[in-house]
Amino acid sequence: MDTSEIKSPEGPLQGTPGTSMSRKKLGIYFIESEDRRMAFGRGYTAGSTPVDIHGKSIVDLSKTGGNEMAERMAYFGLSVNMVAFMFYVMHRPFTSSSNAVNNFLGISQASSVLGGFLADAYLGRYWTIAIFTTIYLAGLTGITLCATMSIFVPNQEACDQLSLLLGHCEPAKPWQMTYLYTVLYITAFGAAGIRPCVSSFGADQFDERSKNYKAHLDRFFNLFYLSVTIGAIVAFTAVVYVQMKYGWGSAFGSLAIAMGISNMVFFIGTPLYRHRLPGGSPLTRVAQVLVAAFRKRNVPFVSSDYVGLYEVPGRHSAIKGSGKIAHTDDFRFLDKAALQLKEDGANPSPWRLCTVTQVEEVKILVKLIPIPACTIMLNVILTEFLTLSVQQAYTLNTHLGHLKLPVTCMPVFPGLSIFLILSLYYQIFVPLFRRITGHPHGASQLQRVGIGLAVSILSVAWAAIFERYRRNYAIEHGYEASFLTAMPNLSAYWLLIQYCLIGVAEVFCIVGLLEFLYEEAPDAMKSIGSAYAALAGGLGCFVATIINSIIKSATGNPDKGQQSWLSQNINTGKFDNFYWLLTALSLINFCIFLYSAHRYQYRTQQVHEMEKHDMPNNESSTTMAS
Repeated sequence: MDTSEIKSPEGPLQGTPGTSMSRKKLGIYFIESEDRRMAFGRGYTAGSTPVDIHGKSIVDLSKTGGNEMAERMAYFGLSVNMVAFMFYVMHRPFTSSSNAVNNFLGISQASSVLGGFLADAYLGRYWTIAIFTTIYLAGLTGITLCATMSIFVPNQEACDQLSLLLGHCEPAKPWQMTYLYTVLYITAFGAAGIRPCVSSFGADQFDERSKNYKAHLDRFFNLFYLSVTIGAIVAFTAVVYVQMKYGWGSAFGSLAIAMGISNMVFFIGTPLYRHRLPGGSPLTRVAQVLVAAFRKRNVPFVSSDYVGLYEVPGRHSAIKGSGKIAHTDDFRFLDKAALQLKEDGANPSPWRLCTVTQVEEVKILVKLIPIPACTIMLNVILTEFLTLSVQQAYTLNTHLGHLKLPVTCMPVFPGLSIFLILSLYYQIFVPLFRRITGHPHGASQLQRVGIGLAVSILSVAWAAIFERYRRNYAIEHGYEASFLTAMPNLSAYWLLIQYCLIGVAEVFCIVGLLEFLYEEAPDAMKSIGSAYAALAGGLGCFVATIINSIIKSATGNPDKGQQSWLSQNINTGKFDNFYWLLTALSLINFCIFLYSAHRYQYRTQQVHEMEKHDMPNNESSTTMAS
């Protein structure tokens, strides 16, 4: 076997006399083999070199362009309008309508793991986006047909507001609800390939060899989220206007048309895109590391059969579309997967011996988990605000001067605050935070996530304070039983405080998280990394549904006539207690984030530390050679 071995110095490490071999840094052992390439069956390409649509390497990156297409108007349009559609047209209770929409939001985000896997393993980000946007468009078309054709909805005659309140309207037939849920979840499934890939695919268009790469990437993710916000603003205003003026069919149809235009623009930009080759199944590589580490779990690093930690020769890794990753000392038990023994032979199975880069991929994925996991609570708050604040707005005066805003337009205000903050981010926030933190970009990625989580706590705490005031006002002025009647002397614009605060939280937390995951994820797992953020969003929706169900069961007793905190009649419920519960959970979550962020070490920091550690060894080797 043609191997070249990078061995450790003989004897104890300098400065630590008597230190045993088992306590040396594992990163000083590397075995490189020309034969190892074929053990993977696919060989390797030039690291993370980008290619064009035909798979040809792009050498002159200055001649490539990028067309970032992030059309989310349909997603936000459905999220805000579907609750009202199910209540007013399908005659479903508010609670079940909210849960159905929460599940739609959850599936559309949690299924992003599937889209990220397909993109990184087989299809690449471009083809994943192309396929799933088509599925998304098909789902929107089905929803439009449901709202347009009377056969898909129950009879609307003799169904006034009083009948809705009393539950006397003709309910939707089971097959009608089955059809609606089917097309709704087809739409959610279509989002699976868009959410984890669009931001990563847009970031792929930048040349990482450019000296301004970090600055460009930072601005890109802000602009990306700005485009998402514009889609949300249009959904909360223009689409609501179309619905009120021309009906539900036209509203959902406008979403389908917008998605069709988005697809067309995306495909027109095809010749300009840079692509990164899929690196094979990331789940297979993860499984290989776990199996190989388990097989050698009892083999000590000081074994007489121990040869070294295994890696292919040269600058490029054995993983298609990925550069090499330096060895780290985290999760030492996983290093057993790269532990080469004499018995492994010339062509070892990848289920028995993995490269250092493959092992480090798994380590990185594990180390990333706590950060997006801490954003689940923020997504719970966003989900609750999207549905519960609409119920609050129905009881409040939404007049702005002589203009009366529809209740479903109220969620536009977080979008407007996001738009304003992102527009002024580099003029105000970056210089301000740069003075405080000394960071060249104002704040590090994890600092931005932390700021967002802190502001989200203020948002939900204010929501609890105002809801207590609103409910007491309704009871004192005789509106206790009229939960769909607006109180003329209590303005809905008190909700703007919680809306604007959650908008600020979203800007700092989500944008910082997207950039953090893209930069920290392994080269061949960028989509999986981005899927972590979408998965956190999906889990937030599911957690919101679970919390709602627990609260309703724990605080309500229909047999005794006891209303739950989340009663359909918001004036007899106790939404304020629910918001305080969310505040307490958010505080606990924030403390966990602070601990996780303090322990996390950026990959660039690890590389620098390894270089510092290797310098004395290199100098010693040079001295001995001379």
